[in-house]
Amino acid sequence: MKDLTSLLFETSAFKVAPENKPFWYTSGKIGPYFINADYFYGSKEDSKTLLDFIDSELENEDKKNIPEHIFSKTLLHYNQNSIYKFVIDYMIEYIKDNINLDDIDYISGGERRDWLFSNIIAYFLKKPHVTIYKDFSTILSNSDFSENNVVSSIENKNFLHIADLLNQGVSFTRNWIPAINKLGSSIKWATFVIDRMDGGTQVLADNNVEALSLLQIDNNLFRKALELNFITEKQLNIIKEFKKDQITSMKKFLVEHPEFIQESLNSSDPKASKYSKIMVEQDIYGLNK
Repeated sequence: MKDLTSLLFETSAFKVAPENKPFWYTSGKIGPYFINADYFYGSKEDSKTLLDFIDSELENEDKKNIPEHIFSKTLLHYNQNSIYKFVIDYMIEYIKDNINLDDIDYISGGERRDWLFSNIIAYFLKKPHVTIYKDFSTILSNSDFSENNVVSSIENKNFLHIADLLNQGVSFTRNWIPAINKLGSSIKWATFVIDRMDGGTQVLADNNVEALSLLQIDNNLFRKALELNFITEKQLNIIKEFKKDQITSMKKFLVEHPEFIQESLNSSDPKASKYSKIMVEQDIYGLNK
């Protein structure tokens, strides 16, 4: 089996843009890479299948029943997909190496990509699981998800939150931490498949949550990617400049490639057209100054 870094690129969980064609982000900004940690579910297609199933459940099912249904899907997939099994097994060993399991009272996971990982890890660690919805409602399940009930109080317990990707920690401060605090307990640890290294670790530390991640998007990973021939030397330099200063590096690109914005505005790709309009209207990179 490949190592995690190889899988990161082979599943396109980390995708690097061509040298002269950065990716558009929903904010209207651009960048040289895109991260989809949920692709560690096996592939883009596998992840989409499960997320579509979850969306259907959220629309049509009683919230109390959703955790069991998702768990059944992920356990079946774990037994059939070697990539997903490798990632889950790796994550479990990583947790065991870094946290005393006796200190963990509950596992939690937030709507909705967290559920690709949190439910099944609760099962293997034999810990009860709390499913958190964006409206702050919570469902308590036993470790094999045979019992699932709405819960409004869990006093003075320590939670390990499992998530796919750490960005800037906004979902934690806005949703997950308040939801668990409302129950009367606290999230002590958060384990991620990928940390973008965009400041989220410090945000969580400021909220008394220890962040642990399998992979960090940093220069060490970029150098390894170069060694494995997943990126070129020029792509590496672009990424390193982006990590140092996202605005300055991408403004430099736009100044050197003025055709990029116009091509995006006229693009048949609706996302490129939409996001480029946001960039122009907000003058995100100060090109009109």
